[in-house]
Amino acid sequence: MPHYIFESRILKIRPGPLAGVDEAGRGPLAGPVVAAAVILDRKRIPKGLDDSKRMLPGAREDAYGRIIDIAIGVGVGEASVDEIDLVNIRQATHLAMARAIRALPLAAQFALVDGNDAPALPCPCETLVEGDGRSVSIAAASIIAKVTRDRMMRALHEEFPGYGWYNNKGYSTEEHLSALSRLGPCRHHRRSFAPVHNMLYGGNREDSTLTL
Repeated sequence: MPHYIFESRILKIRPGPLAGVDEAGRGPLAGPVVAAAVILDRKRIPKGLDDSKRMLPGAREDAYGRIIDIAIGVGVGEASVDEIDLVNIRQATHLAMARAIRALPLAAQFALVDGNDAPALPCPCETLVEGDGRSVSIAAASIIAKVTRDRMMRALHEEFPGYGWYNNKGYSTEEHLSALSRLGPCRHHRRSFAPVHNMLYGGNREDSTLTL
């Protein structure tokens, strides 16, 4: 389970607000990539935080509410489909993370970022592989990002119900790929991702994206 050990070690050297940062939606064929930054109060850490991928939807929603109520600060940033196609998914993810940090109600002095690819943020940062399962601050950010993006995709489902986004959230499930073949891409699909790109422009690329 995630804990506060990494945060405590950093705060001894760099006192000041410390944010956990994570993203949701790097791999789907449709919809934005969303990042969140969360600053927790070490004396009031919400119960039940974990890697959002290991949590049931209802538990994520409950945890989301507790984080919003208890955390010192929560910031959310996103990068649109157009931005993903323009600069690639890696750079768009970094852009969303920087926006999440800037959206915090107070300036973070340091950030713990999930993964091993450090983005350019408005504050110094350190990466932590599988951080959403090891750091409560990153776990909180993963929950905020995941719930926020899932809500966005459910809203987009109302506009484009044929793709099954209410359930698949834009990921390349059999349901989604079948709908893509039947209906073709819409304006919320990532045209730089191979299944969509190949459908629009031809080709037989097997990788999930054309750019990393």
